[in-house]
Amino acid sequence: MIRRIIEQNTGGRKVLVFFLLSTAVYVIMLTVTIPRVMSFSGGMKILDMMPTGYDAEYVNELFSKLGEPGRQTYLFGQIPFDLVYPALYGIGFCLVLAWFLKKIGKLQGFLIYLCLLPLFAGFFDYCENFGIIAMLKTFPEIQANLVTVTNIFSILKSSLTTIYFVILIVVLVIFGFNLVTQKQIKSKS
Repeated sequence: MIRRIIEQNTGGRKVLVFFLLSTAVYVIMLTVTIPRVMSFSGGMKILDMMPTGYDAEYVNELFSKLGEPGRQTYLFGQIPFDLVYPALYGIGFCLVLAWFLKKIGKLQGFLIYLCLLPLFAGFFDYCENFGIIAMLKTFPEIQANLVTVTNIFSILKSSLTTIYFVILIVVLVIFGFNLVTQKQIKSKS
């Protein structure tokens, strides 16, 4: 069923719309909401931007430095955008990879399942966000178990995103190679 849904939605327009929407939200987060939260943090990175993880000590120090205004900005300024982004990212980048796999003739095989990586990354991003929301709401009484679980989701999100982009780069190189090869064959004809 998932294979059919992906295959039916690899039209160029749909792929482009999701890609542009997810990129627009990401740019807003990188240029507006994340810097706004970090302006309260004294240079500490927010949890969303820590691909190798964090511990309870870091979370407590960060949330203390943010103060009430910074925590409110995190909760009501950054998090709402980060509740839209994972769905747009997951769908958009699933379709981007599917589009390129289709162009190189590999969408029909088992490689289509690689398109699920951004969907899983998006799922773990939601899990991370719900953990961050819970920690922000319970601060200063943050449970160590909550930090540990949220940290695991952060690492899973980041790991799957990294794996996805490595795969996408490989597929783009193959696509580019095929394009150049086809042009050379046409020019010789």
